[in-house]
Amino acid sequence: MTEPLRLCMAQMTSTNWHAGNIAWMQNAAARARADGAHMLALPEASGLCNKNRDEALTLVVDHDRDPFVAACRETAARLGLWIHTGSTPVTGPDGPDGLRFLNHADLIDPTGRIVAGYDKIHLFDIFLDGKPATGESRRYGPGARAVMADTPWGPLGMSICYDLRFPDLYRDYAQAGATLLFIPSAFTVPTGQAHWETLLRARAIENGAFVIAPAQVGRHDDGRTTYGHSMIVSPWGEVLADMGGDAPGLVTLDLDLEAVTAARRQIPSLKNGRPYTFHHIAREPIPEPTP
Repeated sequence: MTEPLRLCMAQMTSTNWHAGNIAWMQNAAARARADGAHMLALPEASGLCNKNRDEALTLVVDHDRDPFVAACRETAARLGLWIHTGSTPVTGPDGPDGLRFLNHADLIDPTGRIVAGYDKIHLFDIFLDGKPATGESRRYGPGARAVMADTPWGPLGMSICYDLRFPDLYRDYAQAGATLLFIPSAFTVPTGQAHWETLLRARAIENGAFVIAPAQVGRHDDGRTTYGHSMIVSPWGEVLADMGGDAPGLVTLDLDLEAVTAARRQIPSLKNGRPYTFHHIAREPIPEPTP
């Protein structure tokens, strides 16, 4: 029987400079360790939240030199704590308009070793009525690899925010054995109010897996506002934690991985899938009446 995972989930209001976010992370990690947590889970953009491109270009560096990643590794090793970094921007490929970043996440073990890294695959290019287009692809390049990492509590599938809307990614993780699906996010308020909980519960239910979704919350230094409501959802679709939409903080829960086995035994949809072919029956034109 797998030991329950004592998970500490963080809800942040990240700043537009690394140092403030590093200090917040270090304090959160110390509190998580004092509470007996095995792992700290951070949200998207935990290392840096800065939509000013010119300013970000002076701060964002390649992964090997990133100060937030380095601080997370040092903190994990010092405290003997797993840390999922959520994500932070690092330099990536050149795009049509110059350098683009990668929205990058790391899973770090208690020795400070990076077990797995993931670059956000699906970029948030949406066009809400009455709102400016987001255009994440103008600033970021897409990842191309789904990454699942073994942990003492079972395989962990990595994703970031907008990936949530692409269920095939999570199905692939579940079919490969993932028991934990991590979805660190920085949802906007309109899309969060409309879709956040529904999508998280759907990903948990359809895959019989725990969904861990730490999120950004509130008004940020760069002017954006994020939805919050960091959530942990059980394999049966029960919301085990909802941190609300008002303030940063931490919540610690014990996750019994036997719940994954139970959910998949009772509703074995991962085994019940069937191959099929796709047929589109076109509407036949209505013949013109004969004179």
